[in-house]
Amino acid sequence: MKTILVPTVPGAAMHATLETALLVARHFNSHIEGFAVRVALPAVVAMDVAPSASLAFFEEENAAAAARSHELFERFMQEHAILRSRTPQDAPTFDWVDDLPEGDNIVGQRGRVFDLIVIGRPSDDPTGPFMSTFEAALFESGRPVLLAPPKPPAEIGRNILIAWNCSTEQARATAFAMPFLKQAETVTILTVDGATVAGPSGEELAANLALHGLTAATETLSGDNRTAGPMILERARALGCDLIVKGAYTQSRLRQLIFGGTTRYLLAHAELPVLTAH
Repeated sequence: MKTILVPTVPGAAMHATLETALLVARHFNSHIEGFAVRVALPAVVAMDVAPSASLAFFEEENAAAAARSHELFERFMQEHAILRSRTPQDAPTFDWVDDLPEGDNIVGQRGRVFDLIVIGRPSDDPTGPFMSTFEAALFESGRPVLLAPPKPPAEIGRNILIAWNCSTEQARATAFAMPFLKQAETVTILTVDGATVAGPSGEELAANLALHGLTAATETLSGDNRTAGPMILERARALGCDLIVKGAYTQSRLRQLIFGGTTRYLLAHAELPVLTAH
């Protein structure tokens, strides 16, 4: 996890996102790159009856929001005495990139060359974090996404819960989490009976991790797919976990939107960091 991308918005939740990214960076002496997430103007202006006036307004709003994002990011790094550098150091470093294209697509595109993308848990705040930003990172980057909780965690990666549902998405998330797993003091593989797909058991995953020199406990809880989300969070709290590893959208986004699902529940309720991938 030597390179971390942090799409930045000017909202109050950004502080917790930056704190979470910095916790990871201190673990791995990572380089953090920030940039401003900006609204894609054509999609907005196309629906307006006065496009020229709207274009000017949204360009001004975008520029102002980007400036606030930049100021917030720079101030945070200065307050924490993080070195601005692109040369590898024995400590975290940072940089800021200006003038990237508008829209969420750039998050997924730029994220492809980073080890990790850190995004705040999506909210209804009009300043972000946005669900569209999270989904662009998740589906377009091919890289893991770390969802930061609304309040910054004190630690990350010491006590990890792998929410194992046997799926391809969960396999990817677990593989991406290996740098964290190798540094963890405690790893628990949790399976919720009735909320799995066909695939290797939690015990088989534990045996594979053992070949990597990692010890993981296994647990199975009785439940069904409607209750998996709260059960995962409740067990993580009981175990004192500071990171959940969970594959995203084993069911389709549309099905989860209509019927609910574990991913949607964690996006709405997780109070600790969640490392996820699709």
